[in-house]
Amino acid sequence: MSPAHDKYYVPHDSYWPIVGSAGLLFLMLGVSTWLNGADAGFWVMLFGVGILIVMLVGWFGTVVHESVGGLYNAQVDKSFRMGMFWFIFSEVMFFAAFFGALFYARNMSVPWLGGSSNNFFTNLLLWQGFEASWPTNGPGEVGGDYQVMGPFGLPLINTAILLTSSITVTIAHHALIAGKRAILTIFLAATFILGFIFVYMQAVEYVHAYQDMNLKLTSGIYGSTFFMLTGFHGMHVTIGAIMLTIIWLRVVKGHFTPDNHFAFEATAWYWHFVDAVWVGLYVFVYWM
Repeated sequence: MSPAHDKYYVPHDSYWPIVGSAGLLFLMLGVSTWLNGADAGFWVMLFGVGILIVMLVGWFGTVVHESVGGLYNAQVDKSFRMGMFWFIFSEVMFFAAFFGALFYARNMSVPWLGGSSNNFFTNLLLWQGFEASWPTNGPGEVGGDYQVMGPFGLPLINTAILLTSSITVTIAHHALIAGKRAILTIFLAATFILGFIFVYMQAVEYVHAYQDMNLKLTSGIYGSTFFMLTGFHGMHVTIGAIMLTIIWLRVVKGHFTPDNHFAFEATAWYWHFVDAVWVGLYVFVYWM
């Protein structure tokens, strides 16, 4: 097929959406049954993950070949940008829900249970004697005594790592626009390496929290909000680092030009979003 210039490219029929739907089905069935005590659910979950990986590799591989083959024009590029914008917006709403849950627990639920509400029966009837202080593993001291994860040490190091990675990916982007492929390759590699270092350091932090601080997902509202926010963010960093690695491999193969590099831009947008979320998370979870 000749390159598209004036006409919008319409892809041929694809079976990848069906494959992805099947993978999500097995993933959800596996997770739900595993959490309800069925050991087989773990393997069903892994099977679903495997199907999703095959789908992602195949589908994105098709898109890459179409892009390299010159099948996309400016209108297609615009649709890709709109799609990435709405995807990142959905991710913003995803994290907004968890930050909202943290705000609700700290500034509304805990004070109400402590008797600060105009309706003092909230404290007397639901949990008499509960002291409204944050962080808390109550009412009922769920999970036992624990230590709070402070803002210094590993969290501060991880903050420096992510902020540095945001700088390196920006340098790589400018190098791509300027046609400096060597600088692009070096700084893009530095970005995904920093990303994987962040994930490793967070794993070390989790081991320390569980083994030495008795801080667990079951440690009341503080433990649940801490691990839900940092855990989902760590998952997004992992996904972003994998995306950066794939983009780096494409750069090594000679893909992208100063005027045509949307895949790089989309990955950079996602990475900056991950960095911005961490800054908010570091302030509201570790500091406050």
